[in-house]
Amino acid sequence: MNVYHAMIELKNDAQALSFAAAAQNWLSSLQERGLIGDWRLLRRKLGLGSDRHSDLMLEIEVENLSQLEAAFAALSSSDDPETAKLYDRMHDMIAVADIGLYRPYPDPEQREVIALI
Repeated sequence: MNVYHAMIELKNDAQALSFAAAAQNWLSSLQERGLIGDWRLLRRKLGLGSDRHSDLMLEIEVENLSQLEAAFAALSSSDDPETAKLYDRMHDMIAVADIGLYRPYPDPEQREVIALI
């Protein structure tokens, strides 16, 4: 399992509950299609956190990099207007998103750096 992780700041005019509903609609549609596993949206509690911690944190689980690649491929080749509408509703509320990809650690591969060259 890998975790696609995003620290999110909303635009000034965006409401957190509206964003949560839009994220629910978008991510549930991806989950129903088998493109992602579980996901969760978290909000910083009581404003506690350093300047590097955004107000919202989104975690999306994928089984492996193949599933993540399949999700990106499916989304980049989709011409479905409903899919685009769900994505746009969520994405249009985001001012900044810092993305990372995490894995459980320690893991069986025990690889910190992998290179072809």
